[in-house]
Amino acid sequence: MSKKVLVIGELNIDMILNHIKGFPEMSKEKIADELDVTLGSSSAIFAANLSALGTDVSYLGMVGKDDFGDFIVRTLTEKNVVTDQILRSPSLKTGITVVMNYGMDRAMVTYPGAMEELSMSHLSKENISAFDHVHISSVFLQPNIKKDIVPIFKMIKDLGLTTSLDPQWDPSENWDLDLKSLLEYVDIFLPNKKEFLALTKVDTLEEGLSQLDNFLDKIVIKDGEFGAHKYINGVLETKPSFLNNDVVDCIGAGDSFDAGYVHRFINDHDALACLEFANIVGAINTTNSGGTKAFETKEGILKTALEKFDYSIEL
Repeated sequence: MSKKVLVIGELNIDMILNHIKGFPEMSKEKIADELDVTLGSSSAIFAANLSALGTDVSYLGMVGKDDFGDFIVRTLTEKNVVTDQILRSPSLKTGITVVMNYGMDRAMVTYPGAMEELSMSHLSKENISAFDHVHISSVFLQPNIKKDIVPIFKMIKDLGLTTSLDPQWDPSENWDLDLKSLLEYVDIFLPNKKEFLALTKVDTLEEGLSQLDNFLDKIVIKDGEFGAHKYINGVLETKPSFLNNDVVDCIGAGDSFDAGYVHRFINDHDALACLEFANIVGAINTTNSGGTKAFETKEGILKTALEKFDYSIEL
């Protein structure tokens, strides 16, 4: 029987500007040659792409009763994500992120809207227990989830589920997560290197990992073009990335990596296999704009892996 995953997280649309002529300056106007409006939020990109890989995915989040909220629910439904646990607020607007792309890097401004209101009170033990795995992302954009993040993960683990967490960037840069308490209840911790160093308040991976030596087998660190790192049998292993020489953009690449890792993890693959699959899924993401366009069909995913990266995968 296929494993069922529940994603708990933020929801917003992405308004993506590409080929921008210069950097923004106060009192001046710049021109962008391309605009895409697409499904945003790390959690939603993760959910959509995990579903595209063949996993049964449901979503719990909050949007407004507005056109953007309609767009998000419709888009997730079209991607075979079950949306019956998405809450619709009559008083709050749906979140939006404006993304300004500059080659391999980008700047973002987010209006959180309804995503800030989701809280532990919206989580039902009865509903959660119907799943095999729960993934949570972007805790710093969800203050009501963040303040109860340890009790939330403890509740999920007490129900017998496996769990994963991608903390994402902290806009306030306070990085105030109690990692040692939290990681007791997390099976897969998925920060990128910058986030991990900020969370552990050190300058090197080795220093950060030494603070968490009781949890090394749970930590997966995304490192962009340098691949991904994980302790396996007491050794820090690195799986190299699949480099794309024709990157469209990197929006959602880390979330797609997460989807690849979790897809293999819940299907009982070993850690190295999970890392390698996660790397190819993250690379496929960079072949199209936005976080989900590279994953519209299973055939397209397989074709991109083979033609762009000379890599054959099974889904």
